[in-house]
Amino acid sequence: MSIVAGLDSSSAYTRVVVCDADTGAVVTQGYAEHSGERDDPQSWLLSLGEAAGAGQLADVRAIGVAAQQQGVVALDSEGMPVGPALLGNDRRMQTSAADLTDALGGRSAWAQAVGAVPQAAHPVSKLRWLARHDPATAARITEVLQPHDWLVWQLLGRPERRTTDRGDASGTGYWSAAQQSYRPDLVELALGHQVALPQVIGPADTAGHTPEGLLISAGTGETMAAAFGLGVGIGDAVVSLGASGSVFAVHHEALADPTGTITSYADATGLHLPVVRTLNAVRVLRGTAELLGTDLDGVSELALKSTPGASGLVLLPYLEGERTPDLPHTAGSLHGLRRESMRPEHLARAGLEGMLCGLADALDVLRARGVQVRRVFLLGAAADLPAVQSVAPGIFGVPVKVPQPADYTALGAARQAAWALAGGGAPPAWPAAACQDFEPGDELAVGQAIRQQYVAVREEAHPGAFEQASAPPAQAYGAQGYDGQAYDARAYDGRQAFGQQGYDGQQGHPGQGHDG
Repeated sequence: MSIVAGLDSSSAYTRVVVCDADTGAVVTQGYAEHSGERDDPQSWLLSLGEAAGAGQLADVRAIGVAAQQQGVVALDSEGMPVGPALLGNDRRMQTSAADLTDALGGRSAWAQAVGAVPQAAHPVSKLRWLARHDPATAARITEVLQPHDWLVWQLLGRPERRTTDRGDASGTGYWSAAQQSYRPDLVELALGHQVALPQVIGPADTAGHTPEGLLISAGTGETMAAAFGLGVGIGDAVVSLGASGSVFAVHHEALADPTGTITSYADATGLHLPVVRTLNAVRVLRGTAELLGTDLDGVSELALKSTPGASGLVLLPYLEGERTPDLPHTAGSLHGLRRESMRPEHLARAGLEGMLCGLADALDVLRARGVQVRRVFLLGAAADLPAVQSVAPGIFGVPVKVPQPADYTALGAARQAAWALAGGGAPPAWPAAACQDFEPGDELAVGQAIRQQYVAVREEAHPGAFEQASAPPAQAYGAQGYDGQAYDARAYDGRQAFGQQGYDGQQGHPGQGHDG
């Protein structure tokens, strides 16, 4: 039996998962928090040693490394960091991102060049920021790595060759997933001079061997490793419920989106992961909970006491502005208030439906570009809420799978190590993630009616917000026979959709019509 390990080096901790290379069965695990500053690369290395300090790697033959994405470890001519790492969640770079967007000729130019419009998270924006705010330090930079690249290089004993993978490279803003190549001119545009960049190697390739002979696989970013660990493939989408939301799907080609709504990442297998992000997800539920004097579980319990459509209440969940659709300066809004709808359970339901409909909008952006969505994997703590599990399949229009808790990032890194150890070919056929399954079933028509209600209100409040980024609902739901054009958004009063479906929102069963 061959043993492999996967490392998940996040912004706060390192987790080690050791697996049977043939079956994927977990043999042992280790965990350690970063003891030093989170932007100190040495602390990542120290926590790795601590996580593996109980002999977890004793019989391991290969290791895969996954790490926090879009950080910058800038090195000088001696291979030493010129300063603290610039982490992916550093928001100081937004102005620099906007400057870069204009410098190349706008959003469409960037989308065509590298499949993404610069955001604060992108390393290319961090290089621009450093050049503007600390030009003396920027001038010392001769090489740029990301956290996973740097850790692999350290494990290999700092060899002359530095490597990365296509997944992590696709998040830099200066590597094109479509062209499978760097754009050094964009690095120079950002930093003012050329630097050395790591060699991009294939998903099953070997980065090298440690001085002790341990194989190190290509490694990748956290998102790509988690997708590989989950076992998602063509037709699968992953909806992640954090404070903000993200939706990505496995696709056969890179997508260039001139609006910048879609970011075109590569995955850890040779395919692609187009991503759409929203600024508002679980923060909507938390805001609703605070307003109602409860918590997330309380919101879920109240929402289940309401009826589909929340008695006509519609919450547009743009509490922090919104990225999808592109409404950065707007605010959330509550529509359809009537005396009978002004109850805690209806507000709870409107918050939950608004959050899910916002994420369904993001799914529709991908569907409109030909991305298949046959099922959705729902991640995040809020995915365990009974109301979310009840409502999401109907709103998304496809079966929903909620994976059991596991460190899928580390598992994906371990699976990649097993793949490299086997010498390539097809990835090892490890079991798919154990999940709870939720089908739309008889609630599909009701879920589509909720979407009708939401889209009508959104179009009335923000007409044309999705004209360039998304298809009409008719295209997104055509496979289920949903028309999406049968209502007039401008005249919609928040009750028509349920009347058309014959749904009695007061009694909870079909046949009487909904009185809102």
